[in-house]
Amino acid sequence: MDNNGRRTFLGVCLGGVAAGFAAAVLWPVYRYLAPRSGSGASAKVVISEKDVPEGEAKFFEYAGSSAVLVRKRGGELVALSAVCTHLGCIVQWEKDKQDFLCPCHAGHYTPDGVVTSGPPPRPLPKLPFSVANGAITVG
Repeated sequence: MDNNGRRTFLGVCLGGVAAGFAAAVLWPVYRYLAPRSGSGASAKVVISEKDVPEGEAKFFEYAGSSAVLVRKRGGELVALSAVCTHLGCIVQWEKDKQDFLCPCHAGHYTPDGVVTSGPPPRPLPKLPFSVANGAITVG
């Protein structure tokens, strides 16, 4: 093989390696920045009423984000986004205190999603839901 053939071969190999590296780096960036497909946005989530006892919370995935269903003491149900309105951390249910805590900056919310302390600027967004035949349908 002459020098021109070797240079061409090495150039093609190097170009292939560079293209593979660029794809490996750019694909995750693209997936992060690209909007999510609309298929999950209209999906409904069905949860059995038995899965949410009084004073407890059930976390689940809804429309590509974390959500929570709470049965307050007294039996009333509330469906909320579980994403803190401060910096987007996922809130945690504190069963003993019957409130939500954002572990990032100690924001507190009532079971209805109302801010009681900390830096969150807004309440947790409420989600639409219905109850029929022992099933809770969110969405």
